Amino acid sequence: MADNVASLFRGTAAHSPSMAALARESDGVGPIDFCIPCNPYFPTPGMFDELAGRLREIITYYPSSADTITAELCALLQLPPSCVAMGNGSTELITWIDHLLVRESLAIPVPTFGRWTDQPMETGKRVDMFPLMESNGFALDPAQYIEFIRARGTRVAVICNPNNPDGGFLSRRAVVNFMDQLQDLDLIVIDESFLEFADAESDPSVVEEAVLRPNVIVLRSLGKNFGLHGIRFGYLVANPALAGKIRSMLPKWNLNSFAETVVFMLKEHGAEYMESLHLVRRDRLDMARQLSALPGLTVYPSQGNFLFVRLPVGAEGTVVRDRLLSEHRILVRECGNKIGSSSRFLRLVVRPETDVRRLVSGMEQVLYGSRRGAAVPELGTGTSYSSGTAAVDRLISETNGVGMPLAAQAAAMPSLPPAQTWPGPAPAQAPTGMPGLVPAPAPAAAMMPPQQQPAARMPAPAPPQQQPMPAVAQMPGVAQMPGVAQMQPAPQMQPAAQMMPQAPQMSAVAQMAQMAQTAQAQAQRQQAPIPAVAQAPSPAAQAQARSMQPPPQPPAMPAMAPAPAAGLGQTGMPGLRNRGLTAAQVRGRTEPEPAPAPQPTGWPAAGAMYNQVG
Repeated sequence: MADNVASLFRGTAAHSPSMAALARESDGVGPIDFCIPCNPYFPTPGMFDELAGRLREIITYYPSSADTITAELCALLQLPPSCVAMGNGSTELITWIDHLLVRESLAIPVPTFGRWTDQPMETGKRVDMFPLMESNGFALDPAQYIEFIRARGTRVAVICNPNNPDGGFLSRRAVVNFMDQLQDLDLIVIDESFLEFADAESDPSVVEEAVLRPNVIVLRSLGKNFGLHGIRFGYLVANPALAGKIRSMLPKWNLNSFAETVVFMLKEHGAEYMESLHLVRRDRLDMARQLSALPGLTVYPSQGNFLFVRLPVGAEGTVVRDRLLSEHRILVRECGNKIGSSSRFLRLVVRPETDVRRLVSGMEQVLYGSRRGAAVPELGTGTSYSSGTAAVDRLISETNGVGMPLAAQAAAMPSLPPAQTWPGPAPAQAPTGMPGLVPAPAPAAAMMPPQQQPAARMPAPAPPQQQPMPAVAQMPGVAQMPGVAQMQPAPQMQPAAQMMPQAPQMSAVAQMAQMAQTAQAQAQRQQAPIPAVAQAPSPAAQAQARSMQPPPQPPAMPAMAPAPAAGLGQTGMPGLRNRGLTAAQVRGRTEPEPAPAPQPTGWPAAGAMYNQVG
């Protein structure tokens, strides 16, 4: 089966093979699906039973016209039918948007949904692809995107919110500002196909803005939200002129009888639908926590019903995908065929906890299994896994994002090279950096042998032996206190010191230790006069003090300073994981709100339906 399945993936361009094709290659039984972004909790079992009972009627007769089905959907969403066009899936609507409204060029951030890059190119349009940077967690900066659009002279701009495959999210305010800045474009499309799974804010949709603007279309999916990809239906919202232009080109029976049946069932199942969204959001947090525990695996923040993950160094996504499928019957989406991504990334659909445990177990065996052929070297106490971004991820995980304790850090670091013990100023500290990471190397001149140093430098004494770090240097929070790294020692008169080599400047932590000792002495003396002149230490004492100084610490990153709330800690940077935390908590609220009281009938209005439970 493995060879046949691998060939199916090679022939699918920017998409995955269908579940039907996979089932045909595996004795009719499909795998556990972490690939297709469905809602696993909707429709309910009772709704499926009702659909099964009406199967003969559904497949025997023609459906009603698209206008009839659209009118029913608009009654549920409280939208004017003149502003809505329903299609046989969102891809049909993307196709007609391209044919009718894109004249010469279209801009789109990548990686993203493949039809937004492929469709315009198939019709000869110029596609301006704005790269989302891995170093920034694939987050979209609207201001930079606008500059890119202006520089390229693009006439149509698209934003997917949340974005597929990374789940990146923009607030409603940011999207509205984006539309305001580009009022002169031919068209702006906001693809909200996954927005109902977001919980970053209570009302993120811009459908109401689209109705009032002359050049905005909001695209929405129904198959993804309702867990019914096989029923091809989606809709767009725009001003009556734009919506009518699309609607006039659609076939009269472009929606099938299954779509009609589901749309007319929805008014009795609004409460169950809202509860399903709540469960998906809950599972997203739990799934991110479990995946974040895998060594070297980076989980990016997501507001969709999927998670974008980067595999450990040395792992090849196609190998991981094929082995998960052939050995564990688990289907995942490897993203090497998405523009702007690579085969080191997977998109994993959110599923219930039982399925997630099986996924995590399968990935552990494929990635780190001790048997021959593991996707990455088995982790141990050696250095088999110690390079690149994976090492940074592991360090952040092990230190909870705030750096190692000072004593542990000093013990873990090798002895200082002679260049760092010579007299003269201490090496300049980097202006920014991640707490707990090893500082950047000193400038080349500072690393030169003594004989090659400028004449003004004194010969270096023999390096003293390492001494234990003073207990006061381990004071909690010293390394992270704002402003510590910039403090200078108070000037003191040291006549005797003028006859001796100048000692290096004290590090920030040593300065804090000296300040703490001085404060304690002052409290003990109780108003005792402080000597005006400090006695100069002997050369031996200076050498011993230099050996006791900890390595300079870079200033703490502002985003990492606040302590996380209990159980809901946040990562300081997208894609870097903290112990017990999830990257999915970086953006927006960290947990879904409690579900509202069940409503027996009815359906939320379009302006309020999307996030009423989180």
